[in-house]
Amino acid sequence: MPDIFDEVKEELRAEQARKLWVRYGSVVAGVALLAVVGIGGWQGWRWYQGQESAKTALVFMETHRAAEAQGADLKAAGERFASIAQSAPEGYRILARLRAAALKAETGEREAALGLWNEVASDSRAPQIYRDLASLMWALHGLDTQDPAALDSRLAPLVGGAWGASARELQALVAIRRGDTATAKKNLEALAADVTAPAGVRERAGRIAATLGV
Repeated sequence: MPDIFDEVKEELRAEQARKLWVRYGSVVAGVALLAVVGIGGWQGWRWYQGQESAKTALVFMETHRAAEAQGADLKAAGERFASIAQSAPEGYRILARLRAAALKAETGEREAALGLWNEVASDSRAPQIYRDLASLMWALHGLDTQDPAALDSRLAPLVGGAWGASARELQALVAIRRGDTATAKKNLEALAADVTAPAGVRERAGRIAATLGV
């Protein structure tokens, strides 16, 4: 008897499942199809991204080598990097902007360079170390043209980070521009004595401090 009851239960389950499939089968199939298409689409998108990244890497390195070659047309290279940044995947877009900005600054296009560094510095998707580097370069190349308060505002958050020593050096140069040579000398001497700062920065800080004669 228990076996008969079990068989009846199985039949009822099967009939219930059949009715449910008739009622919802198309929906379930549609959802399953969407899931398969979604997974396939995601894998396809990742493959496409990989292909695009490989292409961009090749173009980036070719442009980089061309820019480093003797007698290179740096202005054209800067434009090429700026063009790469327009459509490159995220990582290469950031690097291409930074490279384009450096080349534009080198060829006298300071305002264009400052604009590109500003874009990277304000890009919330960019890694913080690149955003900070962009702010540092913006301050360095804007030292003579930008408002000292704006420069200080950009540099202050960088002091405790990866570019801290360079930011402190630039802060001292901003102080010199304001005419506050006493503060500049004090900060430069402190930087020159900071064993955690890169040797080049320490040496330069000490040399600049010595010229202030306050």
